[in-house]
Amino acid sequence: MVGLLDLRQLDERSFVGAAAPERAGRMYGGQLLAQGLAAAQRCVDDDRPVHSLHGYFLRAGSVDRPVELVVTAVRDGRSFSVREVSVGQDGDELMRLLASFHVPEDGLDYSPARQYEVPPPEAVTVTYDQFTRAHQPDPDEEWPGADRPMDIRYINAPRAPEGQPVLEPQLMWVRISEELPDDPRIHAAALAYLADSTLVDHVMLPHGLRWQDGRLTGASLDHAMWFHRPARADRWLLYDQQVEATAGARGMTTGRLIDSDGVVVTCGQEGLMRWGQSRPAV
Repeated sequence: MVGLLDLRQLDERSFVGAAAPERAGRMYGGQLLAQGLAAAQRCVDDDRPVHSLHGYFLRAGSVDRPVELVVTAVRDGRSFSVREVSVGQDGDELMRLLASFHVPEDGLDYSPARQYEVPPPEAVTVTYDQFTRAHQPDPDEEWPGADRPMDIRYINAPRAPEGQPVLEPQLMWVRISEELPDDPRIHAAALAYLADSTLVDHVMLPHGLRWQDGRLTGASLDHAMWFHRPARADRWLLYDQQVEATAGARGMTTGRLIDSDGVVVTCGQEGLMRWGQSRPAV
């Protein structure tokens, strides 16, 4: 994770990020989010942590090539700064990200109480890697996502048979699988890396289907995050995820990352979900 966020600076606004840890497949969208945020952070004063971001995924990336990032300063006010980041490879733009930064202020503080009891991470034995491999068209095929530096424990993996809707929130324990420095900017970017890991996968559940089904042509379209309070990405966080709606060959999910102090991040993602079609995803 630290290596992915350690960008090489070319000039005042341009950076290069490391290639993906996966050895095959499309580049993970969470890496684009994390490296895009890391680049924006490098171009804003340290006293302004990120409070929100919105990224649009434009093209699929290659896992074996470095990532190019160019930052534009959109605005600097007394309390807020906004940066736009173009994330690409070999001149092709993969994602456009807009991030807003806010000088910390004292104010009213509220976080909703957790609505259910969950087992501790140590008691959860089903990993997201195991779940994904089991639902691939070929369960024996290696899943490249297992190489990503994160640990995900699936609390209530959907076990209903095909055709039976799954409507309950999907709950997971998540964390970065290595010790990170204390720098809060690194943890914010690492939270962006984590947040993209499972969110769009659930859009098929209300239809009694799975994201890994070979009959689905799917892709992440965009991802938004709001950072409410700082948190360590290398400590266990509860990820509470819910499908909001599906329509027009798209599905929308929302999620909350929660630590012992309450909700630390709220996020939303929309994904393409073309069922039984062989045409390109985007």
